[in-house]
Amino acid sequence: MIQLDGDSLTLKQVAGAIFSGDKVKISDEARVKVNQSRAVIDSIVKQGRSVYGVTTGFGKFSDTVISAKDAEKLQLNLIRSHACAVGEPLPPDTVRTMLLLRANALAKGYSGITADALQLLIDMLNGGITPVIPSQGSLGASGDLAPLSHLALVLVGEGEALVQGERISGSEALRRGGLTPIRLRAKEGLALINGTQAMTAIGVMAYLEAGRLAALADGVAALTLEALRGITDVFAPGSHLVRPYPEQRLVAGRILDMLNGSALTTAQGEIRTQDAYSLRCIPQVHGAVRQVLAYVREKLLIEINSATDNPLVFPDTGEVVSGGNFHGQPIAFAMDFLGIGMAEIASISERRIERLVNPQLSDLPAFLSPDPGLQSGMMIAQYVAASLVSENKTLAHPSSVDSIPSSANQEDHVSMGTTAARHAALIVGNGYKVLAIEAICAAQAAEIRGAERLAPATRKLLGLIRSVVPPLTEDRSMSGDIERLAHRMKTQDWGMEGGF
Repeated sequence: MIQLDGDSLTLKQVAGAIFSGDKVKISDEARVKVNQSRAVIDSIVKQGRSVYGVTTGFGKFSDTVISAKDAEKLQLNLIRSHACAVGEPLPPDTVRTMLLLRANALAKGYSGITADALQLLIDMLNGGITPVIPSQGSLGASGDLAPLSHLALVLVGEGEALVQGERISGSEALRRGGLTPIRLRAKEGLALINGTQAMTAIGVMAYLEAGRLAALADGVAALTLEALRGITDVFAPGSHLVRPYPEQRLVAGRILDMLNGSALTTAQGEIRTQDAYSLRCIPQVHGAVRQVLAYVREKLLIEINSATDNPLVFPDTGEVVSGGNFHGQPIAFAMDFLGIGMAEIASISERRIERLVNPQLSDLPAFLSPDPGLQSGMMIAQYVAASLVSENKTLAHPSSVDSIPSSANQEDHVSMGTTAARHAALIVGNGYKVLAIEAICAAQAAEIRGAERLAPATRKLLGLIRSVVPPLTEDRSMSGDIERLAHRMKTQDWGMEGGF
């Protein structure tokens, strides 16, 4: 059971809740804090004080006073009017992560939500009720207003949700789960939608997949090194100790460990004096990507345990502060950085693919074809990898340097953090496909060299690849092979993920 207190949620717990079905509850201490902040809001309404989003309108309407009798209608109007996102729905796992992260942020006790509304969020998560949330429409400041509004609609019995894969109305989804829609009270609509949970949820999912991809890339690169009879001297500790990046040393050590016992790798000068950069510089490039991942992890851990709505309620003093924690700039930067890093994992992988298939760069059969000329072999698989890498270069253009004013220029600088996160996730997905192509080519080349000459670790990797993709004995469509292997890499434990 994962207890939410707003302060100590870990990425491992997020993965447990989303992928393993671990149940979630509010800690007793958090429930007390939630009730205390709610009492402040109730007092404000009773006193008729002017507080943003409680007794005023929103955005440019912040100076419009709303009467106490309309306070509840104001909140329902808010989520209805703001639920105008468009595009394909976010993946269900991402939406479930949004539910979890929003609940954790509210559990900090600075949002003025009622305990009943917070409990319904958690009941939906535990009960498998997943709101349908379109993926486009957030500026990443004033929070992820449009996506979170679609989430909030289900809490009031509107919108749509998935239940056991079936897309139904929000009211029917709650009914099937034995749950009752809430009636929003003052500040609650704003508390539900003003935050960074869409960009952060997308970012968390992308980060988790990126960490696995980075670890798998070391193993696939090791198999490629054997297939190309690569030089192992460059992975020895000496050169990595004099440039003491710990991530670079880690990758070099992992490559050496995986190549231990190989009869295919070579020593410096045995066949050639040095390898191309895509082989020789694996520790430097893969290691730098791990530095990116470490930075992203740090920012995500802070963000998933932050209060990011507006205004914030401080029960100890009774203050309600209208600030800017909803601004997604920290996550926007982190997601752009993640996209850039993972684009490079794919980029160097594609260069290794080229060395495997190009007869000008190795002594392997042209395009690893069983019958070069009559059969094209892996020729177009390399094209596909090149296409994906070029697409990643476009997607890696930073979204965080963009801004566009909104709400009649009241909200005049935004982060575009959700766009950055969506692009990072696309780049990671493309990276898996490129790495799958490298794995298919490396497996084909390794078998040409002689699988029995592989190191034990890479022989095991070859077996995993072959459990999904058979050898190429004659030309066939490779689309299904690439997609299946990319999916298996993303979802199955291959025994090398622990390096990250």
